[in-house]
Amino acid sequence: MSDITPLHQIGEFGLIRRIQDTIQLHQPSTVLGIGDDAAVLAPSAGHHIVVSTDLLVEGVHFDLTFCPLKHLGYKAVAVNVSDIAAMNATPTQLVVALSLPGRFSVEAVEELYQGMRLACEAYNVDIVGGDTTNSRAGLVISITALGQVEAGQAVHRSGAGPNDLLCVTGDLGGAFLGLQVLEREKQAWQADPDTQPELSKYPYVLQRQLRPEARMDIIHELRELGVRPTSMIDVSDGLASEVLHLCQASGTGARIFSENLPIANPSLEVANEFNLDPIMCMLNGGEDYELLFTVPLADHARIKNHPDITIIGHMVDQSEGANLITKAGQPVPLRAQGFSHFDH
Repeated sequence: MSDITPLHQIGEFGLIRRIQDTIQLHQPSTVLGIGDDAAVLAPSAGHHIVVSTDLLVEGVHFDLTFCPLKHLGYKAVAVNVSDIAAMNATPTQLVVALSLPGRFSVEAVEELYQGMRLACEAYNVDIVGGDTTNSRAGLVISITALGQVEAGQAVHRSGAGPNDLLCVTGDLGGAFLGLQVLEREKQAWQADPDTQPELSKYPYVLQRQLRPEARMDIIHELRELGVRPTSMIDVSDGLASEVLHLCQASGTGARIFSENLPIANPSLEVANEFNLDPIMCMLNGGEDYELLFTVPLADHARIKNHPDITIIGHMVDQSEGANLITKAGQPVPLRAQGFSHFDH
């Protein structure tokens, strides 16, 4: 088609200029963005910089059969912002590197960046540079995120103590269930390309999978409440895995209660349709990008009525281990059964 521009037609530097023309800078700490050998940033005195990097690889993290490029661009930014949020920091800048297959057009890259720009506007983040290269396999997106936090206010995974309340934002399992819907419809389409996907019944779980949001809103609200978590992590690999990460880093155990785990009604309906245990979906599904954090027992009154925070249990002495407590009161040891990159 005449409206599709092959990447080789404008070259790497033409592509960079084209991207540069669409990027607007908003952060006062951004002195120089895209276009030089490096970006120049000037954080204010009394602040620390936090840095995190995430890779999204075609065939591992996403499937372009059912993942729109605009949504993928948004998600790529959101998952990086989520890591900054998990440090109790405010995201400020991103560096984006792309490894692009030859089948990609200029317009496809622009659609990807359109989603990135929308996410950057939502989280008030600047794209300040990056790199592009050819890929002989699939699309690879590598983003390095930078953020700022007041000196002494960063929250690590290692700060929890026995009796701290264990809390999670939002609800769990939706992203995993959205993936089940997409995989089923992909299989139906592969069996019969004339089949139209049945997706209209699943807007909630599809959004959770394709276009998740980082919970910067909760970070700001906790500050307003005067609550500083003692430990925190984002839920990317499944709740069970993340609870175990906090326990290992903090030298504690944990008790989480199955009846307290939050799941949205649309997610519950999909779990029932697929004959999946909702508890399993919440514990091991992953990609929810909610925040899991601990707070001192003294902060209970400040968070107990928050509509988007659920107290799911508490930390205990390391000798007690990390357990799920069933409705019958039976302890079941938590195991990390979410996605593992090197088990496949």
